[in-house]
Amino acid sequence: MITYQIEKEISLEEFVSILESSTLSKRRPMDNPTQLQRMISGSNLIITARVQGKLVGLLRALSDFSYRCFIADLAVDEVYQKQGIGKALIQEARNSAEDARLFLFAAEGAIPFYRKLGFYPHDHTYQLKPEDKLL
Repeated sequence: MITYQIEKEISLEEFVSILESSTLSKRRPMDNPTQLQRMISGSNLIITARVQGKLVGLLRALSDFSYRCFIADLAVDEVYQKQGIGKALIQEARNSAEDARLFLFAAEGAIPFYRKLGFYPHDHTYQLKPEDKLL
């Protein structure tokens, strides 16, 4: 049985493990544990999916629980994918902030998944990477 819950924080070891088992590690700073720890500590919404205590899914977000909820990570262990865990984690985020718009960056391979759930591109999203200068 899969249990879903909001947690204040997860351990760095669990975070690394779910990033690796979901392949999200390919797009995260795995060589920088200090930054990974700050990513966990700086999140104010962490929703987990567990099977007998084992972390099999994670949604990490920043939210004001009213107007915006920015999903930073959605990771599901590859062994547990295609069982509705990702959708359930997003639904839990929606339940915690019913009036908030959900935003996320999608990996190319995940675009069909998010479209199937009803997400659509937003034309006015911009980014400035750490190595880019503010002009």
